[in-house]
Amino acid sequence: MAKRIAIVEDEAAIRENYSAAFRREGYGVDAYDARKPALAAFETRLPDLVVIDINLKDDVEGGFELCRALRARAPELPIIFLTARDSEFDAVSGLRLGADDYLTKDISLPHLMARIAALFRRLDAIREPQTKDNRIARGDLEIDTDRMNVSWQGRPLGLTLTEFWLVHALARYPGHVKNRQQLMDAAQAVLDDNTITSHIKRIRRKFVAIDPDFDAIETVYGMGYRWLGD
Repeated sequence: MAKRIAIVEDEAAIRENYSAAFRREGYGVDAYDARKPALAAFETRLPDLVVIDINLKDDVEGGFELCRALRARAPELPIIFLTARDSEFDAVSGLRLGADDYLTKDISLPHLMARIAALFRRLDAIREPQTKDNRIARGDLEIDTDRMNVSWQGRPLGLTLTEFWLVHALARYPGHVKNRQQLMDAAQAVLDDNTITSHIKRIRRKFVAIDPDFDAIETVYGMGYRWLGD
C-alpha cells in the first residue's frame, strides 16, 4: 500500500505543486492549509510522514505548534519542515521540537524526494525481520529495533526516528568515536554539524529527564561522539 504524506502549507499554489510532485512519486497525499484542520484530521488517522511550513496563515508559529503536538502523540512519525524561513535560529528551533529534517523551499524536487525516501527507508529498516542486531543492551540502555523502542533504566525515551538511529549508531559500538559522516550514514540522512549537535542535545535531555546523572554520550571535540560503558 502506498505511503501517505500529509502536507500542511497555507499557500494554495505551493501546496498543490508539492502535492502533485508527491503523487508522481507514487505517494498518497493529504493536504491542509492550516494547523487546526490538520490536527483534526490526524486525530482520526496519522499519515506516514508530515511536511510542514512554519507560517500558516495568521498562525505565525503554527508549524512549530503542530510539530510539538504531533511529536507528543507519535514519537516515531517522520516530520519535515519545508519553509521559506532560512535562519539558523528557526532551523534549530524546529529540530529541538523533534523534527527529523529542516529544509528551505529553494531545495530542488529531486533532493526533497531523496530526503523523504531516506526517511521511509529508515522506517522500513525498523520493520525488517529480526536479526541478532535488533536488540542491544548496554547497562541501563535497551534498544529494540523491531519496535523502535529505546529505554533507559526500564523507562521509554520516546525518541524520534533520527534520534533513534543516532543512539543506535553510538551504542552499537561502545567506546568508538562516530564522526559526522558516520552518524549521517547511520541515520540515512544529510545532517550538518549544527543539526547533529541539536539532535544530540535533545537526546541527552531525554536521558537526563529519566536519570539526572546520565553521562553516557561523550562529545569528543573536533572528532564526534561516542557511547561510554559496556
